[in-house]
Amino acid sequence: MQKNIWVIILIFCAAVFSEVAAQNSFEDFKKKAESNFNSFKVSKEKEFEDFRKKANEDYAALMKKAWKEFERLRGVPRPKEDKPIPPILYPEEDKNKPIKDNPKPFDEIIPVVKPDPQPQPIAPIEDKPTPVDVYFAFRFFGTDLKVRLEDNHRFKLQDCKEKNVAKAWEMMSSGRYDNVITDCLAIRSRNHLCDWAYLLMLRDLSSAFFEGHGNESTLLTAFLYCQSGYKMRLGSSGNRLYLLYASKHLIYDKSYWLVDGEKYYPLDCDLKQLYICGATYPKEKSLSLQVGTDQLFAMRSSEKRVLQSRRFPSMKIAVETNSNLIDFFDTYPTSMINDDFGTRWCMYANTTLSQQARSSLYPALEKVLEGKSQVDAVNMLLNFVQTAFVYEYDDKVWGYDRAFFAEETLFYPYCDCEDRSILFSRLVRDLLGLKVVLIYYPGHLATAVRFSENVTGDYLSVNTSRYVICDPTYIGAPVGRTMPNMDNGNAKVILLE
Repeated sequence: MQKNIWVIILIFCAAVFSEVAAQNSFEDFKKKAESNFNSFKVSKEKEFEDFRKKANEDYAALMKKAWKEFERLRGVPRPKEDKPIPPILYPEEDKNKPIKDNPKPFDEIIPVVKPDPQPQPIAPIEDKPTPVDVYFAFRFFGTDLKVRLEDNHRFKLQDCKEKNVAKAWEMMSSGRYDNVITDCLAIRSRNHLCDWAYLLMLRDLSSAFFEGHGNESTLLTAFLYCQSGYKMRLGSSGNRLYLLYASKHLIYDKSYWLVDGEKYYPLDCDLKQLYICGATYPKEKSLSLQVGTDQLFAMRSSEKRVLQSRRFPSMKIAVETNSNLIDFFDTYPTSMINDDFGTRWCMYANTTLSQQARSSLYPALEKVLEGKSQVDAVNMLLNFVQTAFVYEYDDKVWGYDRAFFAEETLFYPYCDCEDRSILFSRLVRDLLGLKVVLIYYPGHLATAVRFSENVTGDYLSVNTSRYVICDPTYIGAPVGRTMPNMDNGNAKVILLE
């Protein structure tokens, strides 16, 4: 018995020693793995840094060469549309008539143009450790922002000669501004800034830092924009620098310079001729004018606006919007993609409402729509858009054709057919989860909804799916009615997300 106990003790001790040895072996392995990983990480970071350093050295070297003179080309005017078709009242005698199925033809389908991922630096940029982080604060559409900039980041350009601009670029690309770039990209991500908003943010930051729109401000904007992955060119005239940005969009009524077969638009310049630096940067990408998500600016509530449906008086809602967002939309350049003018409405319609607008509008609408069938709910939203807003022609209000984001239709006192259709498409998609298309007739824009229930009326067969006409400008008309005298033979269906 005693012998067996010693055997058990010996076995237990052997097991303990074995486990300790295994643990020591694991700890050694873990430390070695961590060491190897850290070495690999440092090696990769240096590799990225060297790659970016070489790219900037090459870029600065090309900057020193003579800039070529280019002449500005006249911008493409907005397409001239047929005379806008005014709102029409749905006839009283038709209100009790049954709505029968009636297929409608159309000319073509304009597909959704999905945005590419936003540009990124050619290589990951690591934060540079500093004893104390010093921040520079600035405002962007009422939003308080800050980045790691301090007084010693300011520089002075003696003039716009190629060698002096290149020398300043070399200084900025030495690593001193890496933390600024990472802070700017973090703001872009955190505030959901689209490319256009990001470019304006960089301009406002640089102007605030250098206290004006001087050459130093322009060069800092260009540097931050380029290092963030965007395609741009620098131009000069006399002793003044200008930033030109490339875009895959054709921007209406905006002059441009054609460089290497690509359009470059001026950020702040109305000159006819410029000397332009032809230096290119690796993996640079053109700016997109698609907005999509809510731009997260600080809240500045607009005055409450009461909107009410005539047919459904319970749909009486006090709506607020974000005035900072309205101010941003006022800067937005209208454009088209792939030379297809119908895509401009798609960009407006696929942009979401702000959180402020949604929180003031959607709960009240959800309450009155609760328990309704799809067709009843759409009829209520349709009448709300038809009758709660005042119609007016753009040329009388703005002096030119201007489409609204849905947010703007809630804010401004007047709207037209395209604005109503964009807002209606947003409401139906957000509140009911139904797919919607826009329908462009010469001189008019309407919508059609894809129901999952059986709904009769005028409809379009789009990619084997049935979309029933809903016209927010045919006042009082229910689902399934097309406004009189619409030219369906030339109608274009605009797909939405």
